[in-house]
Amino acid sequence: MDRKEKQYKIERNDLSKDRSLRPWSAADEYLLQHFTSIEKEINQLVIYNDRFGFLTCHLHSFSPTIIRSQKSQEKAIRNNLETNQLPALSFSNPLEPIEQQMDFALLKIPKSIALFQVFLAHITYYSTDDVAVVCSFMTRHFSPRLLEVASEYFEEVEQSRALKKARLLILTKKKKTDKHSLIKELAYKDQIYRQYGGVFSGDHIDYATQYFLEHLQLEQTDLRVLDLASGNGIIGNEISKQLPNSEINLLDDSFLAVASAKLNVQGSNIHHHFDNDLSSFEDDAFDLIVSNPPFHFEYEINIQVPIRLFKECARCLKVGGSFQLVANRHLNYRVHLEPLFSRVDVVAENDKFVVYCCFA
Repeated sequence: MDRKEKQYKIERNDLSKDRSLRPWSAADEYLLQHFTSIEKEINQLVIYNDRFGFLTCHLHSFSPTIIRSQKSQEKAIRNNLETNQLPALSFSNPLEPIEQQMDFALLKIPKSIALFQVFLAHITYYSTDDVAVVCSFMTRHFSPRLLEVASEYFEEVEQSRALKKARLLILTKKKKTDKHSLIKELAYKDQIYRQYGGVFSGDHIDYATQYFLEHLQLEQTDLRVLDLASGNGIIGNEISKQLPNSEINLLDDSFLAVASAKLNVQGSNIHHHFDNDLSSFEDDAFDLIVSNPPFHFEYEINIQVPIRLFKECARCLKVGGSFQLVANRHLNYRVHLEPLFSRVDVVAENDKFVVYCCFA
């Protein structure tokens, strides 16, 4: 497969101030190099977990379908396509069928093994019998579990040699497997919460969230509420139990988190949003905003994302309203919150977590 080399401008679009971080890795480069060496004709290419669009831009001439699991990922890819004056492409998600069965897939292996499994299940459901899948990862992130999961879906799992500290897994001869549930059940108090693989804290209800729920302060005047970075919806659901007449909005950057929350939190006063910011909400929109905000993104720590969300919360909070959040102690969010809000109180703290209440 011949391909003329072309330079593309790829930006991270994640507000990171760390100039050492690139919008692609050696694992992305290895995937691209391998794909361009293939001599077979490819009818339907599908790309999984291309965080910023490096693969999408370089392979746009193949009109690939992009499986995105995060809204921020989709926005970054769209921005980089536009920056490079490339045509728009089709986006889908890991729970829905694609228009044409794929015969080739490129997959950057995510940190979450459960999400890797979701991706492989999607591939086997919506691919031709002779589909080939090429996965990439940095060697420092290798786990034998990768091979175990890959072998659940494919007969042949070949591992490549290392190149620039990256490796490939080449999967062929997909197995005939029945559709099985990708949903886990997590217990909290008297309720079972269901969530798809790849959603944060897949083995138990996150301990920071549990601590937050123990110290959450609700008022009957909290008529419009936003659960920001809502995950499987547990915080929004617990609030709806105590404020049954209030409007509860749940927002998350993860498609699978939003899909999970829809399983757990339902009602005419419940609204789900798949987004990574608050741009769709007007000023002074909420009486209460609650959050266990993310700061890990795959293997990176990036507090610029939650800091941006704090600024948007200040804009969207009504006068007299409160923004309540839980955070790891070492993040020291108070120094970022105090310039944005009239008052910042520490409601509770232990050796791991701090619960803040910020007033507009």
